Amino acid sequence: MFKENSDQKQTFKKKPFKKRRKEREKREYEQKVIDIARVTRVVKGGKRFSFRTVVVIGDKRGKVGVGVSRGKDMKISTEKSYADAKKNMIELSFSGNTIPYEVHGKLGSAKILLKPAQKGHGIVAGGAVRTVVSLAGISDVSGKMLGSKSKLNNARATIKLLEQFTVKKLKENVKKDEVKKDEKKVSEKNIKEDVKKGK
Repeated sequence: MFKENSDQKQTFKKKPFKKRRKEREKREYEQKVIDIARVTRVVKGGKRFSFRTVVVIGDKRGKVGVGVSRGKDMKISTEKSYADAKKNMIELSFSGNTIPYEVHGKLGSAKILLKPAQKGHGIVAGGAVRTVVSLAGISDVSGKMLGSKSKLNNARATIKLLEQFTVKKLKENVKKDEVKKDEKKVSEKNIKEDVKKGK
């Protein structure tokens, strides 16, 4: 523990300083808690209290998701909500600062309207819509909540609208368009054949 100098003095060696706090692991996605509610469940012998949290996660590069879960503690419920949001993530197909075209839709009693905007316009939307859009990486858009004030419903409705711009949906739309074109060609051929037979 100590060493003797030429002067016969006792001096102690300094031990290297160890960090007591563990460095927090950097999460893959940014998260934002948009709603916290205390939930009570009546059981035999009294009430049991728990917390319900709604979490929105995203990487600001086209991936976004909404999750909701309950837990005895705030920390537990938030972690469970994060895991739920990760399972239900969507990936946007377009690139740029705004959405390609105007969309409006409904989920339950929540009605949402999203409009594209010019560069530098910013996000003109409130509440859950603003959080979802910003974590998706869209920097210029106008949004409006026309129905319910429920943050969970509004967040899910916004996700549903943004789903229209996912790769999966675009592929489905392309297939539908091809089927329609084929049907149109077949109907035109049939008309021409009927005209020839009539002559």
